[in-house]
Amino acid sequence: MTRIISDFAEISTNYNLALVDLWGCVHNGERVYPAAEAALQAFRKAGGCVVLVTNSPRPTAGVQAQLDAMGLSHDAYDGIATSGDAAQAGMLMGAVGRRVWHLGPEKDDSFFTTLPDWAKDQPEIERVSFDDAEGIVCTGLFDEWTETPEEYRGRFLSAKARGLKLLCANPDIIVDYGDKRIYCAGALAQLYDQMGGESFYFGKPHPPIYDLARRIATSKGVKFSEDRAIAIGDGIGTDIKGGLVEGIDTLFITGGLAAAEFGPDVENPDSKLLQDWTATQEIVPTFAIGRLR
Repeated sequence: MTRIISDFAEISTNYNLALVDLWGCVHNGERVYPAAEAALQAFRKAGGCVVLVTNSPRPTAGVQAQLDAMGLSHDAYDGIATSGDAAQAGMLMGAVGRRVWHLGPEKDDSFFTTLPDWAKDQPEIERVSFDDAEGIVCTGLFDEWTETPEEYRGRFLSAKARGLKLLCANPDIIVDYGDKRIYCAGALAQLYDQMGGESFYFGKPHPPIYDLARRIATSKGVKFSEDRAIAIGDGIGTDIKGGLVEGIDTLFITGGLAAAEFGPDVENPDSKLLQDWTATQEIVPTFAIGRLR
């Protein structure tokens, strides 16, 4: 059974590493949650290490710039592991070929232009038209504000017939940007899989991003131990499932994507509703809290 806590400090001394989701946990796409920032600062001040683990399709530099623009203090975290970094490595290794069609908005161009130093030793990745592509690199919808995945069904039928594989740079299905809910690359990859296509995933809940996060923690002097690490986030099928697969404790932020499921008080989830809902998901977090604080 999931234990509901009132603040992270109740359990934080049990851990030396926190793998913390960003969107819906630390910020809402527009502003940082002050209580979450303070909780992470307190954890680090007590000797803990915080690695922000995000399914953003952007490399770390892009996420860092976004966090700086929102004003998240640098003393709230030690490092950042992004799905973009992990997926970019897969692309550079040729997971979907060398001639790729980019499915996603222009804001994600850094996925192809901001490359790690070791990329210079790899064969070039060329962005080409859909008709000339050997594979698809998906960072999102072309217009995430107005489009839905169903609008890509026709293009995906053609891609499947040609045997194109799809590299998904962000396994999230949806995300809340302020008050608006938008689809992510994971929704497109999910549709492609349902249609019989083949997609590769690198972000949560899949192993590559956790391997990256552990390497970042190790570089900060943290000796990784499963019983001393906790995954924190609002995505039951990404943050929490990923943590469970990695064999570590989890803290579910109920006031995020699934907030409407747990009663009218976002800060204080209803215990019965939480237990019933997690049972239907067949994913049971170790702990839960309304908002990270």
